[in-house]
Amino acid sequence: MARIPLLALVLSLQCWVIASLSHPLDPLNPAEINHIRHIVLDSHLATLPNLTFHFVDIDEPEKKDVLKWLSSNKHNEPFPRRAKVVVRAGEETRELVVDLTGPGSITSDRVYRGHGYPPFTFQELYQASQLAKKDPRFKNSLLRRGLNLSEVSCIPLTVGWFGEDVTYRALKIASYYRGGTVNIYARPIGGISILIDVETMKIIEYIDRFKVPLPPAKGSDYQSTNQNRSSFPCNQTDRGFTIEGHKVSWGNWNFHVGFNARAGVIISTASVYDAVHKKFRRVLYRGHVSETFVPYMDPTNEWYFRTFMDMGEYGFGRSADSLEPLADCPGNAVFMDGYMAGADGRPQRVDRAICIFERYTGDVAWRHMEVGVPGRTIRRVEPEVNLVVRMVATVGNYDYVLDWEFQQSGSIKVGVGLTGVLAMKASSYTNTDQTKQDLFGTFLANNIVAVNHDHFLTYYLDLDVDGTDNSFIKAKLGTKRTTSIGIKSPRKSYWTVVKEMAKTEADGRIRLGSKPSELLVVNTNKMTKTGNYVGYRLITGQPVYSLLSDDDYPQIRAAYTKYQVWVTAYNKSERWAAGFYADKSRGDDGLAVWSSRNRSIANKDVVVWYTVGFHHIPYQEDYPAMPTLHDGFQLRPANFFERNPLLQ
Repeated sequence: MARIPLLALVLSLQCWVIASLSHPLDPLNPAEINHIRHIVLDSHLATLPNLTFHFVDIDEPEKKDVLKWLSSNKHNEPFPRRAKVVVRAGEETRELVVDLTGPGSITSDRVYRGHGYPPFTFQELYQASQLAKKDPRFKNSLLRRGLNLSEVSCIPLTVGWFGEDVTYRALKIASYYRGGTVNIYARPIGGISILIDVETMKIIEYIDRFKVPLPPAKGSDYQSTNQNRSSFPCNQTDRGFTIEGHKVSWGNWNFHVGFNARAGVIISTASVYDAVHKKFRRVLYRGHVSETFVPYMDPTNEWYFRTFMDMGEYGFGRSADSLEPLADCPGNAVFMDGYMAGADGRPQRVDRAICIFERYTGDVAWRHMEVGVPGRTIRRVEPEVNLVVRMVATVGNYDYVLDWEFQQSGSIKVGVGLTGVLAMKASSYTNTDQTKQDLFGTFLANNIVAVNHDHFLTYYLDLDVDGTDNSFIKAKLGTKRTTSIGIKSPRKSYWTVVKEMAKTEADGRIRLGSKPSELLVVNTNKMTKTGNYVGYRLITGQPVYSLLSDDDYPQIRAAYTKYQVWVTAYNKSERWAAGFYADKSRGDDGLAVWSSRNRSIANKDVVVWYTVGFHHIPYQEDYPAMPTLHDGFQLRPANFFERNPLLQ
């Protein structure tokens, strides 16, 4: 966004006005991003070689200060605005805190010396993708295969960590041949391995191991010839919500929508109105995807390293795609742009990064028909109308559709949709009958195999159920014999509920399985009139967890994927499940490490982490483009209201 004019003489005044009027959790706007860039470039850091910006976001303010500001009536008073900035310079990672008040200043500058590296910039990924095309060895490899360089696409991939004592920032290049199709992933060029040192931007390893037939272009194109967008059904409900800056009001809900380069869409300070108590009550302080883990199940040289952590290595916000009106979002949607800093520190805009719309689902919110009243047939039914906040992140071949759906019943449904194009490899075979070895995937078409893989999306859910101090309860359902309680009955058994309150973080690690249970976050300091703790249920999706062995290096880095549910004590610095520095991480930071401290979580400010998981075995119907797979979870009131809020 270099086109945005910003006069240096008024920069500090403009940023002061922004700081004084914005919500404390508002994302950085273009003026603030430019202000940060000028502060950094005017400092001693400008003299360091190869200065690049890798992460620029608001420095998470103290929660108590945010809540105090929200509860006050003095929202025009200045709220301190600081930014967390991570730069690379001189082959070092530096963590900065930048004060945006007035002319601004760097209040903290330290060199990070731990394991792992910050996310790659788009500039680095692009430079790496072009580097291979200039290499004579690569040109010769293409010539031997009879391929035209102008039809080749090179895709940079992160390489993970596999026990090395000394690491450096690196990418590997996967090459594909377009030649008659836009579906580049359907025509992989097999056998070539290219390793790039990102700091020097040089190829440090080039191997051409073997040749394999190039999959045909026929049948691989996903561009439909019969799409007519004007004929798509549109959601025509009236726009029943208001947006003021980043604050959204709809029905009985108020919440804040943010955006950053790493998480993408962020939901904050969600409160629901209680008509009985005549006030808004807190539910969720912060919620967003914390990390993804996408390991492919092919251990061969060409594929073993493909164990991606998309959030920490690339960034969901940086991968956010511009949403298509009337396709990604219905006709009544309102769009929000997203802003982030580029490698040079200048603001970049993602047009239509988020959409918000009312959705008539066609479902029933509640209904009942009664004939027990003499002479009357009573029928009452209410259609379900929800409010959806949506973002789509396209990370390489996959598109992630991320929904936050607010319901007037007080529930929040979180949905994940997986679509896009499968990651495929070339094969000399055309049929499963021709091979007896493990292909690590599924034959989709001639000479093409889609590799088995997982998707784990771990959500950060800082629930504040009617207050900050909450507790976590696992309610187990168990069978009891009627004889055990001394009741004479024709019945032999019944089930009952046994509730266990987690005392420490070790009690909050849960691997979901076949035994029925309910998971609740409750406020033991608040009760309903009938004496129940007010709370919210976590209704989970498919019970999927990582099947990799504990000593496998990718699993060491993503140890948290062995359990679907974790509950930890709140710490504002603990937001990214694989640790902040995910690229080349070693598993010595992140959710599993934090939880091992075994802090108290009873009647404390707690965070729930839930992982939406998919074991993806590809099928031919997933080719050439994949119909969307869905899963998710729900946060549903559990004795939070005195009665059904739809009837209040």
